[in-house]
Amino acid sequence: MTVDHPEEPKSSTRKHTALPKARILVETLPWLTRHHGKTVVIKFGGNAMVDEELKAAFAQDVVFLRHAGLKPVVVHGGGPQISAALDRHGIVSEFKAGLRVTTEDAMDVVRMVLVGQVQRELVGLLNRHGPLAVGLTGEDAHTMTATKHLPEIDGEPVDIGRVGEITAVDTGAIEALLADGRIPVISSIARSQDDGHVYNVNADTAAAALAAALGAETLMVLTDVEGLYEDWPHSDEVISRLTASQLEKLLPDLSAGMVPKMQGCLHAVRGGVHTARVIDGRVQHSILLEIFTDEGIGTMVVPDEQERDAP
Repeated sequence: MTVDHPEEPKSSTRKHTALPKARILVETLPWLTRHHGKTVVIKFGGNAMVDEELKAAFAQDVVFLRHAGLKPVVVHGGGPQISAALDRHGIVSEFKAGLRVTTEDAMDVVRMVLVGQVQRELVGLLNRHGPLAVGLTGEDAHTMTATKHLPEIDGEPVDIGRVGEITAVDTGAIEALLADGRIPVISSIARSQDDGHVYNVNADTAAAALAAALGAETLMVLTDVEGLYEDWPHSDEVISRLTASQLEKLLPDLSAGMVPKMQGCLHAVRGGVHTARVIDGRVQHSILLEIFTDEGIGTMVVPDEQERDAP
């Protein structure tokens, strides 16, 4: 006797078409386990700050990290927006030693753009996904304290105005927000204890200092290149991994724009951060690609002892 089997329900077909998504989620499990509860400091900058699709993808990535059990902290600069605002005010943009020369007039514009424009937009993008993001500056709750920075050019200290270097970090406000499940979004300006002035702090430097002070698992620096090139401009081969000591040897030969980023990575891993990564912010979802895949898409800096302990 032949028994007719009823057709398979359509709902089961739908489940099968979703299988690839399920597999992708399962593949992320080791990384989710490894990073659960860990703090990740992300420096937001470069082209990702001005391209609408990249900005939206960045916000999605950060919110995903938060819902996946990580504790993201965002530090932002605002180079393109600051340059545009200074131009509108008739103030010439000038850079020395890879840092923006910041007069008193320029500092007013920098503060207005970072806090009133860039931070507000970023907080808004993140909060489309829920009541998550809270904006801070280095001034708030003495989060960052600075002193006047005098970079050396050809062995001589040079005055570049209201540019600061960080002398102290108080993570209390950030940790309180993280404990409450929030995403801190921090503008890289700080007040000086010496003279009471507000200083423009390089966002790469600020992110590195905060990552070290927070005992972060990872510092991620978004930039407009694929990573640190092995022999630029003669080769576009990206160094995927190097130790703090290897990076230190390369620093004198790096282009001016990469120096603060790589110095920040060096400071972070020497300050207890497990890995520091420079990744290509022009790639959508670059943060998720870097954290949740084996390959990664940028340059990773690790402490010297981590390399020694590797099997």
